[in-house]
Amino acid sequence: MAALRGCAAGLWRRAASAAAGFRGRGPGRGYAVGPAQPSPRGVALAGRKGAPATESAGPPERAPRLSLGLLPPSSPKLPGVFRLPVFLLTSPPTFGFLLDIDGVLVRGHRVIPAALKAFRRLVNAQGQLRVPVVFVTNAGNISQHCKAQELSALLGFEVEPDQVILSHSPMKLFSQYHGKRMLVSGQGPLVENAQELGFKNVVSVDELRVAFPVLDMVDLQRRPKTTPLPRNGFPTIEGVLLLGEPVRWETSLQLIIDVLLSNGSPGTGVATAPYPHLPVLASNMDLLWMAEARMPRFGHGTFLLCLETIYRKVTGRELQYKALMGKPSILTYQYAEELIRQQAERRGWAAPIQRLYAVGDNPMSDVYGANLFHQYLQMAKCEGAEKLGAGGLWKQRPSAAQSCASILVCTGVYSPTALGSTEPVQGGEEPPFHGHRDFGFSPGLMEASHIVNDVDEAVQLVLHKEGWAL
Repeated sequence: MAALRGCAAGLWRRAASAAAGFRGRGPGRGYAVGPAQPSPRGVALAGRKGAPATESAGPPERAPRLSLGLLPPSSPKLPGVFRLPVFLLTSPPTFGFLLDIDGVLVRGHRVIPAALKAFRRLVNAQGQLRVPVVFVTNAGNISQHCKAQELSALLGFEVEPDQVILSHSPMKLFSQYHGKRMLVSGQGPLVENAQELGFKNVVSVDELRVAFPVLDMVDLQRRPKTTPLPRNGFPTIEGVLLLGEPVRWETSLQLIIDVLLSNGSPGTGVATAPYPHLPVLASNMDLLWMAEARMPRFGHGTFLLCLETIYRKVTGRELQYKALMGKPSILTYQYAEELIRQQAERRGWAAPIQRLYAVGDNPMSDVYGANLFHQYLQMAKCEGAEKLGAGGLWKQRPSAAQSCASILVCTGVYSPTALGSTEPVQGGEEPPFHGHRDFGFSPGLMEASHIVNDVDEAVQLVLHKEGWAL
């Protein structure tokens, strides 16, 4: 392979110096060679990474591109054209994208037009991605398979389920809880999602409410008309899974608190609440998210805030989590990087993926998480990833990624002029902290590497930085 790379490099140099129109190289410059035309035997090189296509005045619409044209067998030699075998021109990508979904690619059920433009740049003529892409969303009330189908229909190319990371996907790693009887909260295919994550014995909030109807008393219409007999023999609950925001918050808040205060036996009374309480695993800490409405909507982070506040008010103690996942959790980004690596291997891209670009619309989850992961990668170089791992849960191969750049778009939660922006408010006060209490507040981690209008601008920015054709 080393010899092959050396041969290829030599051919590139000879091609560049022999071809007409050579303009030299400098920082950010490449070779500009004459116009390309079709040929089945080889390819023609024109305007390679960064050199201006012409000397005419006025800025071009987009950055100069690599033009690969095929020359017909009988065509005469053209000035400025040098034939090279195709395999010498196809270098594997060394970078990948982590794309948020809501507010970046879609708003509710509507695709954002810039997303279609972006994927016209990222998908080749065969309908395959030119670089590895993983969709990292904090949504969790849907299955991976259904989310992949939904994205395929919206974006116009096939998205595989293992390209989608839901907020709770890393729960697959928590095998020590998979055999326990867990109460699961959220909506959508709850039981199916929990089972797909590896949990073998789950009970939903609705099932618990049916078993103990006198526990749910807020809605007068749902109160039992007669006093039911006490329920005996209901198996003890051993933990709580919070997969996403539920529909009836009052019911879920009441029954989850009942389970925690009763140590898993909500049909019985207890004099003193146990502490530490049963294990709680939660995903999706987004306080807000963006749908079709002009203002952000409550997310699962708002539900968690309610649960934590009620528990603290009732018991005088803090609700504790065994795991919090979804962005901005480092574990979620480790999981995403592993899927990027697997995707590259399946495509036969041998070069390691060294640079990740995380595109999102939420400063607190997308930007904070990407910057936190970048910080982790830098620390891991010095201290070793083993010392910084997620409590021994992450047992994959050492990270090949060297950086994770955060790119913030203005099509979702973030707006430079909106309430809750990361910009300092009037009077120099700090902006409101929308993150989860367990992550603390580090203003520097909310500063994006780049701010662009939309995902298409984000993709153009990355391709230009990487020297790829737009």
